[in-house]
Amino acid sequence: MKICMTGTNVCLEGDWTLSGVTRNLDSLALSLQQMESGLEKDLRIDCGRMKEADISGLQLLNVWLQCATFRGMKPTLINVPERLQHVMQVLIGQKIVDTYPGAPVMVS
Repeated sequence: MKICMTGTNVCLEGDWTLSGVTRNLDSLALSLQQMESGLEKDLRIDCGRMKEADISGLQLLNVWLQCATFRGMKPTLINVPERLQHVMQVLIGQKIVDTYPGAPVMVS
């Protein structure tokens, strides 16, 4: 599991299973610390490089999204892999919409 942040653009990569996220919990905390309050509140989270995920990893992602919201951000998941769309919708409770053809996103 890896989180890459550039301003308000975030890229989630790798293994989002229980074993993957427990080895990298520090990166989740660090990424939250990097979120600065300012004029730009929209946080675009690209999920296209997530290799695998399980319920534990997605629950942790949900908590991370809630923490980002508490910091004043408006997170939007983009490029959600098709195999994860339904599971994420059920677990995270967000609606999947298309912003442009072929680009499913999840919005809060």
